[in-house]
Amino acid sequence: MLDKMMPNNIDAEQAILGCIMNNTDKLLEVELMLLPDDFYIDKHKKIYEIVISLFNRGIGADLVTVLEEIRKKDLLDACGGVTYVSELSTAYFESINVSSYANIVKEKANRRKLIRASKAMLEGAYEEDIKSVIDRTENDLYKISSNQNTNDFVPIDKAVEKAFINLEKRFSNGGDLIGLSSGFSDLDKITCGLIKKDFVIIAARPSMGKTALALNIGQAASKDASVAIFSLEMSNDQLTDRLLSAKCLIEYLKIKTGQLNDKEFEDISIGANELMARKLVLDDTTTLLSDIKAKCRKLKIQKGLDVVIIDYLQLIRTTMKTSSREQEVSHISRELKSLAKELDITMIALSQLSRAPEQRADHRPILSDLRESGSIEQDADVIHFLYRDEYYNKETEDKNIAEVITAKNRNGQTTTTKLAWLGQFQRFGSLDVIRR
Repeated sequence: MLDKMMPNNIDAEQAILGCIMNNTDKLLEVELMLLPDDFYIDKHKKIYEIVISLFNRGIGADLVTVLEEIRKKDLLDACGGVTYVSELSTAYFESINVSSYANIVKEKANRRKLIRASKAMLEGAYEEDIKSVIDRTENDLYKISSNQNTNDFVPIDKAVEKAFINLEKRFSNGGDLIGLSSGFSDLDKITCGLIKKDFVIIAARPSMGKTALALNIGQAASKDASVAIFSLEMSNDQLTDRLLSAKCLIEYLKIKTGQLNDKEFEDISIGANELMARKLVLDDTTTLLSDIKAKCRKLKIQKGLDVVIIDYLQLIRTTMKTSSREQEVSHISRELKSLAKELDITMIALSQLSRAPEQRADHRPILSDLRESGSIEQDADVIHFLYRDEYYNKETEDKNIAEVITAKNRNGQTTTTKLAWLGQFQRFGSLDVIRR
């Protein structure tokens, strides 16, 4: 009964099919907007799929070719018969308005999705875990509001076309970065920058500077993009002091205590104004996974979002009931990777390491040191370990030098990058140049 009352506009659906059967080029205006499931009438879904199939094979879609394809697939009855398809093809529709027709159909489809999501929420509210219901509903609402294409399969011609367009852009700009710059050119050469949909892990033992490295990356990325930092360990005030120290190259201790001279205070004032102009938001109140996901979705819709930094992964809580903490961390890892793909963002999560490096002569981390690793190693696209030899060996020749050990890089090489460590400023930099 509910389905019969669902919003729809059959005239607009027929108009779209008539337009694209008479002028296949018009499909370009609607294909990225409409999925077959956006049509309310089943036979319209099938005819639309037939036209797309012909188009992807380089075959023009007209009455003859469409009917021939329908017959091959034995879908003549399912598509309404020869008479119905012929009437669609011969009826007069204003092709110039095809985008308007598509907007009408999409709007009705979104209303149906909203009704189904509301119905599922109401039913789940009686018996299911409330956090699970909220999370599922928020996910449904995000997909509707963002109008994202949820088609599972991409034809190879479309995939190659998109890849070539991206390659052409990189070629024309001299092989520049694919993603956002991390602020560290040597690191960017390995990873190609901060790539959308990537899940990046920065892991280290305590006191190696992983929070500082993440803040440095976030500050650099915020020059050109929107960045959100979730701090589950430090307060926003502490993070801001660290950001100012790294930005202005003024000792963190001086900023904490306020023991500044006039020149330093003036420099901080300038740096503060520059930071205030960035698209950078901080959150020190959220520890629940479902809340992090909800806030990210809200940011993406309302203000845009490109990079998320979480400090740190093992402090995230969930409402799921598991037999071990390892299973819970594995669930968190999978959800963060999924969120990166869903929102088309770079997800950076800091992670603690087990005590295993302390027991080895060479204290440099390896993948098996990931604490409560579960699926972290599997889910991550990039894993950076941070190591400072000076922490373990006071006589080392590598004083004030940090190693970023890229132990996993799904799309590139694994290697070690050395950075200067300026701990008094909570700042990393190249060995010869400090970037402000």
